[in-house]
Amino acid sequence: MVRVIIPDRTVKITNSEKAGEYLKGIGVIYERWGTRVIDPENSGSDQILESYKEEIEQLKKEGGYTTADVIDINEKTPGLEAMLEKFRAEHTHNEDEVRFTISGRGIFHIHPEGGDVVAIEVEGGDLIRVPRGTKHWFDLCEDRHIRAIRLFQDISGWTPYYTNSGKDRNYEPICLGPSYIKPGNVRK
Repeated sequence: MVRVIIPDRTVKITNSEKAGEYLKGIGVIYERWGTRVIDPENSGSDQILESYKEEIEQLKKEGGYTTADVIDINEKTPGLEAMLEKFRAEHTHNEDEVRFTISGRGIFHIHPEGGDVVAIEVEGGDLIRVPRGTKHWFDLCEDRHIRAIRLFQDISGWTPYYTNSGKDRNYEPICLGPSYIKPGNVRK
C-alpha cells in the first residue's frame, strides 16, 4: 500500500484512494494492481510480464509505451551504491517513469514546480507513473531491495537530466513503513 508524506508540512496519507487523489493533483498517477505472482522473488522476468500482460498492454495503449522489462535491485546488484547515487540526485526525463513494484520497497521524492516536495513509498502491488519533465529522485528502503516492471516509451528517452539544484540533499531517504516520519527526520 502506498504511503505519501509531505515532509515540510508533516502530512501523511496512508489511504491508497486518498493518496491517489492527492498524487493526481500533482500530476503523478498511482494505481493499486495488487500482486498475483506466486513467488515474486524467484519468478522469472517472462513469467512476471506474462502475469501482468493485460495491464501492461493497457498502459502501452494509454501512454504510448513500447516495451516493458523487469528490474531487480538488491544488495547483490553489482555497483549498487554507484547506481543509487545516480538515482538519489534530483533529475528529470524526456519520457514518463513508470514502475509497478512486484516486491520490496522504494521511495520516490517528487518536486513539483512551485510545490512542496512529496515522498511516495511504494511496495509490492503499487504502480506509479511520474510524468516526463517532473523533478524527482529515488532511493531504496532499508531492506535495500525492489523488483519492478518498468515501461518505456523509448528506452533512449529515459536518460536522466540532473537539475543540480541540491534539493535532494535536504531530505532524508527514510521510508515511512508503518510508522510516521517525525519532523526531526527531515534535514534542513
